[in-house]
Amino acid sequence: MEYRGEALSWRHSEVALEVELHRAPLNEIGTTTLRELEILARYVSEGAGGAAALIWWSSRPGFCAGADLRELHAGLVARRDRARSLLSSLPAGRGLADRALRRLGPALVRREVRAFLDRIHTVFDALDTAPLTTIAAVNGVTFGGGFELALTADLLVADKTARFCFPELRLGLVPGFGGIPRLSRDVGNGLVRDLLLSGRSVNASRAHELGLVSQLVPKGEALAAARRAAEQVGRFDPAVAAAAKRFAKPLPREALRREKEAFVELVGRPAVLAALERFVSDAGVRPYLPGERVA
Repeated sequence: MEYRGEALSWRHSEVALEVELHRAPLNEIGTTTLRELEILARYVSEGAGGAAALIWWSSRPGFCAGADLRELHAGLVARRDRARSLLSSLPAGRGLADRALRRLGPALVRREVRAFLDRIHTVFDALDTAPLTTIAAVNGVTFGGGFELALTADLLVADKTARFCFPELRLGLVPGFGGIPRLSRDVGNGLVRDLLLSGRSVNASRAHELGLVSQLVPKGEALAAARRAAEQVGRFDPAVAAAAKRFAKPLPREALRREKEAFVELVGRPAVLAALERFVSDAGVRPYLPGERVA
């Protein structure tokens, strides 16, 4: 099966199912990308055409900048305006009913964000636990939700331009796509606290030293290296590889649930909308990198 979508495309090479991220400007994950990820997850669950490996790669200047914050902002504004419209239609002095409606905006936001996150987690969990070996070939910006997508992979191959970051605290949020539990599983809580609380990015060389990146390659060579890794994977019995993966890569379900709940609890706050408004009004090339520090 070959597929060509607005955000993702995939095809079978000799060694793997290769999934290309190509949504401009930098593969932000919104409703369009999620819908196509769900199509991919179904295909993988049906056997991925017999592929022994899946390779993620990007034809954009970076791997993925994370969630589509402009889409998130538009959704929050729409829910706020809907609640305001309901409030303005009420006569003064409605007491308890008035106070209840004032809570309607945040409640609408949380309900719809939870529904989106439930879908994201279903897809990411399916990809994380897929019986075939998954390899992320990353370059450039691998931030937020893009970092979380890369963390679903079994092997992470990075070229020297790659940088990894959780910038969510700058928006008054925590990661919501499963990044904290997956990074804790792979490299430990110390690095998670560092990246999460400092907001700094880690370059590919440092990520390799920390054990996050399995292979570090020169600029532009991540996909070729991932293909070589997939060729090696294809030499083994898929059933044995899948069994080894289940043992070596357990899914931290309870921690994933708690992270999602923390995101939903935070997202309805006015401070989040204010931070997103600053983001969408920034005309800079990289508004998601204010005051960035690189390690």
